[in-house]
Amino acid sequence: MSSRQVHGARRNLSRRELMLGLCCDVARRLPGGVLRMATFRCDVTPAPGEPLIWVTPLRSVLDPLWAKGLLLEDGRRRFVLCAMDWCALGGAAYRALKEALATGAGTLPDRVLLHTVHQHAAPYVEGDACRLLRELPDPPLMFSESGLREVGRRLSEAVRQAARQLQPVEEVGTAEVRVERVASSRRIRDQGKLVVRYSTGAKDPYQAALPEGRIDPWLRTLSLASRGRPLARLHFYATHPQTFCCDGRASADFVGEARERVEGEEGIFQIYFTGCAGDVTVGKYNDGSEPARKGLADRLAAAMRAAAAATHWQPLGVLHWRTLPVRLPARRPEKPIDPGASGEARYRMACAQAYARRREPLYVTAVGLGPAHILHLPGEPLLEFQEHAARLAKGRLVAVAGYGDIAPGYICPDRVMLEGGYEPSASHVAPGAEAILKRAIRRALAV
Repeated sequence: MSSRQVHGARRNLSRRELMLGLCCDVARRLPGGVLRMATFRCDVTPAPGEPLIWVTPLRSVLDPLWAKGLLLEDGRRRFVLCAMDWCALGGAAYRALKEALATGAGTLPDRVLLHTVHQHAAPYVEGDACRLLRELPDPPLMFSESGLREVGRRLSEAVRQAARQLQPVEEVGTAEVRVERVASSRRIRDQGKLVVRYSTGAKDPYQAALPEGRIDPWLRTLSLASRGRPLARLHFYATHPQTFCCDGRASADFVGEARERVEGEEGIFQIYFTGCAGDVTVGKYNDGSEPARKGLADRLAAAMRAAAAATHWQPLGVLHWRTLPVRLPARRPEKPIDPGASGEARYRMACAQAYARRREPLYVTAVGLGPAHILHLPGEPLLEFQEHAARLAKGRLVAVAGYGDIAPGYICPDRVMLEGGYEPSASHVAPGAEAILKRAIRRALAV
C-alpha cells in the first residue's frame, strides 16, 4: 500500500467513523467490603470432530481448554471478566458468548469483558464469516451452532454457580516482573530487510540468532485479596501463546501449563490474558519441540511466581468500568469467496467479507481497580497499542489484553501498513484505524 493511499484513506474517514460514543461508564467509591468477588472455571474443550483453528477437526486433547474468570458485584451491579482458552471469537459467535456470560451473571453484555487467550491449538470461530460460508454449496467444516450453544450454556451456568460464592474484596495488589527468553518480535529488520519470524522460527538457526527485537518484556499481575488473603491473580503478557498449530491436537499450550502449574502450587486462582501480541511470537526460542515448549512454560511460570512475591498491596477504594464503542474502517476485500479454494482459504476470505459488511461497533473496555487498570481491545492489535496505553498510564499500572472480538483481524499502525509483511496482509481494517483506536484508548483510560 502506497503512502498516498494511506494518507488518502485517513482524509476520507467520515466524522461518524471518527466519533466515539459512550456506551457504559460506571464509577463507584467502595467502602470496605462493598465489592464482592467470585471465581469461576468452565471446561470449553470442544467435542471430537469440531474444528480447532480454521477447519482442522479435533482429534485428541493434550490438556483441557478452560474459560476462567471473575464475577464482581459492587452492591448494585455485576461485572464479568473472562479469559477463554480459544484462539479467537468474532462477530455473532463473540456476541453470543458474551450474552451467555451476562445472562449467568444477571447483568448486561456491556458489563462483560470476554477475552480469548489465542492459543493456536484451539477453536477460531468468527460467527459472521460462518454465516457467509453456510451459503456456499459445499461449505468447509465449521464449529457447529449446537456446539457453540453448549459452550454458552456451560459458561452461563458456571457464572450462575459463582454468584452463590461471592466474598468481600478489600485490597488490590500490583506487580511488574521481567519475563526472560519468551517473547520475540515477528518483524525483524536485518540489513535493511524485513524478516518475518513466525512462532517456530528457531527451527532456522539464522532466525534463532536474530535479536529479540521490539517486545514488552514485562508480566503485569493484578491480585485481589480478602482480609489479607489473596483470592485471585490476573496475569498479562504480550506474546503469541503458540508453540504448535493446526494438527488436530487441542491444548492451552505453554501459557496454560504455566498458569495451571502456579495455581496448583499457590492454591490461588490464576487467570492469564494475552496482550497486544499481533507482531510478537516465541519464534526466537521455539523450534516446535517438546523441550522448547517446556522451557517456555518454565520461564513464564517463574515470572508468575516472582510476581506473587513482588506484589505491592493497596486498599481497593474505587471500581471503574468504562466501555466505548469504536468503528474501525474496513478494507475492501480483494476478492469474493472462491468456492474452489481450500477450506482454510475460504474461511479467511469469509472473515474479510464479513468485516466489510459489518454494521455493529467493536468495543474497548477499561476496568479500574484501585490503582490499577485493565484495558481490553478488540481484534489482534500490534504491540504499539500496548505501548501507547503505557505512555498514558501516568504512574498507574495498566495491564493490556487484546483479542476481544476478532472480526477486524490484525490492527496495524499506519507505518506497518506501508511496510507490508504478514500482519497487514491478514488485516481487515483500512489505514486510519490507528488514530481511531488510539483515541479510544485515551478516552477509556481518562479516569
